[in-house]
Amino acid sequence: MKKYLFLISATVFLAGCDAMNYGTYNRFPRYPSYPGSSNTSMANTEREYNELLKTYKPETEAVLNDLLNSTDPNAINTSIVIKNESSCNMVFTISGSNGFKRIPIGTGQVGYAMIRKGTYTLSANVCQKVYRETTNIRSSQQLSLK
Repeated sequence: MKKYLFLISATVFLAGCDAMNYGTYNRFPRYPSYPGSSNTSMANTEREYNELLKTYKPETEAVLNDLLNSTDPNAINTSIVIKNESSCNMVFTISGSNGFKRIPIGTGQVGYAMIRKGTYTLSANVCQKVYRETTNIRSSQQLSLK
């Protein structure tokens, strides 16, 4: 009788341990990929550049007027000009509380946009290197990325 009691209690104990969900252990966890960490980011940037190029409308007249004629410090808009001196196409992103723009800039070309004055995060993937900066834009800005 003691043998049966021991076997039944051992079975219940072992079955109880199996029924508990302790989670699983993953021997090969997936780590997040960071921009610029592999060739896929370069391919994604190139694909994004080509898609954006189809629909992008540059603001040439407004930017030139701002650069050449703007003397009003109280104007709410200003221009930003980005020169791509790298050997790769890029998509330059301007994001902030006052707006969001994505500018496709080809190799050796210049991109530009009109934005409201304020604080923005400027970012781009340039030949698998990440450019990211938060800045307060109060007047016309010119950037050159290599």
